[in-house]
Amino acid sequence: MNTIWIVLPVLLVLMFQLGIELDGAAFRRVAKHPKALFVGLAGQLLLLPAAAFAVRTHFRLPPVAFGVGLAFRLPPVYFMGLMLIACCPGGSSSNVFSMLARGDVALSVTLTALSSIITLFTIPPVMAFAARIVERHTETSIDLPVAKLILQNIVLLFLPMAAGALFRRLRNEAAERVSAVLKRVAFPALMLLAALFFLQYTREIIANIASLGAATAAMLLLSTGAGALLARSFRLGSSARRTIVIEIGMQNAAQAIAVASSPLVFNNGEMAIPAIVYALVMNVVLLAYLKMLR
Repeated sequence: MNTIWIVLPVLLVLMFQLGIELDGAAFRRVAKHPKALFVGLAGQLLLLPAAAFAVRTHFRLPPVAFGVGLAFRLPPVYFMGLMLIACCPGGSSSNVFSMLARGDVALSVTLTALSSIITLFTIPPVMAFAARIVERHTETSIDLPVAKLILQNIVLLFLPMAAGALFRRLRNEAAERVSAVLKRVAFPALMLLAALFFLQYTREIIANIASLGAATAAMLLLSTGAGALLARSFRLGSSARRTIVIEIGMQNAAQAIAVASSPLVFNNGEMAIPAIVYALVMNVVLLAYLKMLR
């Protein structure tokens, strides 16, 4: 069974729900104090990919780009998958986690929405650069159809998010009822996706769980730790700091899986395995973070 046909509706529903949650008044409040917004976007779009580049693979790599942090012997396909999940911020559960952490929920929703739009254009160049590095230092050839990648992201991310925002504007009460239902459905749907994906790639996941688990945990801890330091250095309030840590840590695993397994882009289910492992590690680490805050 091709998991792409499960990923697509899940991703569409998640982005539609995000569109419903967009609140113009909340966005304007955040825009009046843009420092936290810029710090959060920098953390989402720069820190996590940088942390992924700090994870070295088994092939010889330039020390400037990859000589920072811990070294993990990941095959090229998993390295590309790790880079892909690092490039997909805007996890659907980040708003709930921010609320539980007594963070700035308006900032969380705004960061998730903006990062989802910005990554329409940032994912292709970052992944193209990663592909060139892999091809330069291995015999692996990676085809990245940039135009198809951008088109798929527009259809799967921007359009359903815009539809959700329009639905809220036209039918606010109905949109709130739909959002309440989708919030309850979203997390179980992601868990079902992860379970089905695990069943399909059980052997590969078990064989690489130690290295992938350690690599994703290191990437997550490096990026969220740097994000916390960045937020503190800009003297943001405690609620904004908690939100930024969560927003940096929460990634859109469904988007990464869709890009990796889509016949239009990479068409490689194994490349999606790091996204599944990251999603599991991400929830464990951030739940522990919530416990620590309490």
